[in-house]
Amino acid sequence: MFELSLCICGLASVICLWRVALGPTAYDRVLAVNAVGSLVIIGITLHGFFMDRPEFIDIAILYALINFIGTIAILKLFTQNKEKKN
Repeated sequence: MFELSLCICGLASVICLWRVALGPTAYDRVLAVNAVGSLVIIGITLHGFFMDRPEFIDIAILYALINFIGTIAILKLFTQNKEKKN
């Protein structure tokens, strides 16, 4: 079950990385990178669950906060650059 779950997360990561490479806009790329970060969080949580290591949940929560703040910061940067051009 553990291997199947990680394979599904890996396949979803590859699909998201494909969107990062081929995304028509910068917003698509940022959201795809955010999705990859979310899949990493799921992978960390799965690893902690199957290895019976509950402290991995704390690491996953911290990574989720960093992922969220990073995405908001990048999108704010994009909107500021767009306002300067207009």
